[in-house]
Amino acid sequence: MFVFWMALSLLVYLYFGYPILAWTRAKLWPRAHHRGAAEPTVTVIVVAHDEEHRIGSRLDNLLSLDYPREKLEILLASDGSTDGTVERARRYEEAGVQVRAFAKRRGKPAVLNDVVPSARGEIVVLADARQRFERGAIRALVANFADPAVGGVGGELMLTPTGGATIGKGACFYWRYEKFIRRSESRTRSTVGATGAIYAIRRTLFEAIPHDTILDDVLIPLGIIRRGYRVCLESAARAYDATPATSHDEFIRKVRTIAGTFQLFARERWLFDPLRNPLWFETMSHKALRLAAPFLQLLLFAASFGLADLWFYRWLLAAQIVFYAAALGGHAHRHSRHRLYVLTVPYALCVLNWAAIVGFVRFLTGQQRVTWEQVASNALASPRTRSLWADSAKGSARRGW
Repeated sequence: MFVFWMALSLLVYLYFGYPILAWTRAKLWPRAHHRGAAEPTVTVIVVAHDEEHRIGSRLDNLLSLDYPREKLEILLASDGSTDGTVERARRYEEAGVQVRAFAKRRGKPAVLNDVVPSARGEIVVLADARQRFERGAIRALVANFADPAVGGVGGELMLTPTGGATIGKGACFYWRYEKFIRRSESRTRSTVGATGAIYAIRRTLFEAIPHDTILDDVLIPLGIIRRGYRVCLESAARAYDATPATSHDEFIRKVRTIAGTFQLFARERWLFDPLRNPLWFETMSHKALRLAAPFLQLLLFAASFGLADLWFYRWLLAAQIVFYAAALGGHAHRHSRHRLYVLTVPYALCVLNWAAIVGFVRFLTGQQRVTWEQVASNALASPRTRSLWADSAKGSARRGW
């Protein structure tokens, strides 16, 4: 019985208790920071590997951003590309894009260690080749650095389902849930990490990270927080992307992220020390406990089965069976275009929990590589994203790029 109530309490706290607590803290004890209209020098760094098919549109997008060109440095760092990525990117050098081509593929962290210290900008914006920035994203990010206590700012990644697939809808729902927690954390102290699609840091606060780091977008912000600065979320700084086209692609991404989280906790032992980690409570509640979710669910199911002679536990066992049946239904209808949250949410949660188990195994066996393997994605999935692409192209054409 103790195992049952322990597992149930922790799961309720993880999925409902902590988000409500974070929201309540943000409402009752908000900690505002100053925003200003200053225009510091900014370097946008995109690390790319074999992105020939979309690097042109990505650079068009960055060149069309609403920020003074004389204060905006765009740096494309090719991580051992073997296709035409570098050749296509060099066509933009006349427009001011800098291209640094590394012959050997080493992974994003090694490239960042090489290029960030030599960046010209006071603020460094880290981005990927896949997403697209909204035109005012840079201005929205840098406005937060008017407060000297702010060391990093994460933007908001906007996801749209690809082709209406069930996994895409579930992923979008879960991402909205995740952003709700991050916004609440940001309003009181700092977010636990940022999204790699769009986040900015003060260049002087960058510290080299291990070359095999999987989650640079968590380790770098946490290092800045450890030094006494805040890392906030700026919802007006938006980047757009589509969810993976298939459940397999989404699963690959989740496994990589979770393996990276296990790696983070295994290496950065200071995260477990409340005297050394300013975000100890948030880190344990938001990150660490989430890794234990699949094991807690297994314990809960096993304990419910063992206590099924009592009517209360029998009903809770039935509820769990219905939940997992709904997840199976979501899997069976994973290509459906109908939005049935009663199926998509259980399915997305079960995919996430299975990914946690696989990620744990990959971490233990050292199978998770630092280099990113591309998965299918349709960046033009939504009309909104298509509109952003069109605006970027028009802006570039007007400027003669």
